[in-house]
Formats: sequence, C-alpha cells, structure tokens
Amino acid sequence: MRRRHPYLEAAPLAIAHRGGALDLPENTMPAFAAAVELGYRYLETDAHATRDGAVVAFHDEVLDRVTDRRGTIAALDSAEVLGADAAYAFSLDGGHSHPWRDRGVRIPLLSELLERWPHVRVNIDAKSDAVVEPLARLLLRMEVLDRVCVGSFKDRRLTRLRRLCGPRLCTSMGPRAITVARLASRGAWMPRLGADCLQVPVYQGRWRVVDAALVRAAHRRDLQVHVWTIDDAAEMDTLLDLGVDGLMTDRPAVLRAVLEKRGLWS
Repeated sequence: MRRRHPYLEAAPLAIAHRGGALDLPENTMPAFAAAVELGYRYLETDAHATRDGAVVAFHDEVLDRVTDRRGTIAALDSAEVLGADAAYAFSLDGGHSHPWRDRGVRIPLLSELLERWPHVRVNIDAKSDAVVEPLARLLLRMEVLDRVCVGSFKDRRLTRLRRLCGPRLCTSMGPRAITVARLASRGAWMPRLGADCLQVPVYQGRWRVVDAALVRAAHRRDLQVHVWTIDDAAEMDTLLDLGVDGLMTDRPAVLRAVLEKRGLWS
C-alpha cells in the first residue's frame, strides 16, 4: 500500500465547491472566507492563466457570465482581469437584486487564496492547457504540494502537471482514466493510472458513475472517491453510506449539518 498523500488524511473530506457557489459569489474571497469561518479545511477552486502568466482562481475561460467585463482570460493581462467585479452577476433571487455588486469583490489570484489560510487545503481544477506550466511553477515556488490536489477534465493536463511537479503532487483522475477505472471496478483490479483519488459526479448522462462496486474497487487500491457537486442532504447521506471519502458542495452549511449529525464533523 502506498503512503497516503497528506491532502487525503482527513476523510471524509468536506470540500466547499468554489467556496460555496450557491450562497456567495463563486470563487471569491468572501465565499472562501465564509467556508473557512464555518470550519471548512478544504476549498475547491479553478485555475486559469492570464496573458502575462498570472494564475487566477476563476471557473470560466471568459469573464462574461459572472463579472461586469467581457473577454477571454488568456487574452487579457492580469490587471484587466483583476479589475473586474467578480460579484457583479451574483443573485439569490433570480436576478432581481445583486447584493454583492459594486462592493469591491475581485477575482483572486490563486496565490492569495493559498497565502490567506495556510492551514487550508485546496482542490484545484486546471481549466486550460495554458495554465499548466504557470500553475506548476506557482505550486513549486510556494511549496504547497502537501496541501493541494489538482484535477482536470483533460488527462493530458494531469500528465504534464505530474511530470512538472513530481510525485509529491496529489492528483485526481482525468475523464479517460475514470472511464477505465469505472469499467475495471467490475473486475478484481482497478488501475491507479498515476492518481491518488477519483473525483466524479454521481451520474455522467444516463451512466451511473458512483456505486458500491466503484467505491470498493477504489478502496482496494487505496484510492479515495470524492463526489461532486452534492447540495441535497439526503443525497449526501446516501453517498456517505456507500463509503465515499469526500463530498464537494455549493451548500457548505448543509454538508456540515449532515456530517455533524453523523458524528463526522471535525
């Protein structure tokens, strides 16, 4: 059995997805701060690189959906990206009001998030090919490999990140690797494929991904199973009963209440 990565020591992992995207403006310092104040030790965010190589915590490749500006992050300098109002479009009532607009909420640099709470662990989704090398340089320079886990929807990005950062980097499986692992879970041996965990939705289209067979097969290889994005308390209970090792949620208070009820909140 391999030594478990330090990022994975606190199972079940309660992970605030984008800080808690249904409660506060996603991927912003107020959202991350609220999750930490609630007691979360795990945050999830996304990473893009600006034209001048700054790594920002932001989900979309363009600014249009959530900010007051337009444009592709990779085509803009960091000053332009960091000047956007990251809470401009956030609303709790379907767009009738925008309680965080014009309050100075900016897109954070990933380094800001890592520096602000040195005890917190961060799950990072590498969102573009362009961010791979700047992200690797940042993680190595900041010496934070023990408290991050990197995932991606592209297997080749994860391959490059593992090569650049070395074996101390905790990674999840990419989509192709998950497909292989899911099929192998029906047999006796699930391949690790260079990963430390699987981070998966319950369903991919009509295909159920997370079931007891997947969890058992993963655990035989000391692979954790983290499931996204779960906001319903009953579904959280069902997945925890299956033995999953972590849940990502846009409703941090709901997940905390579920874990407290089960005596699993730390």
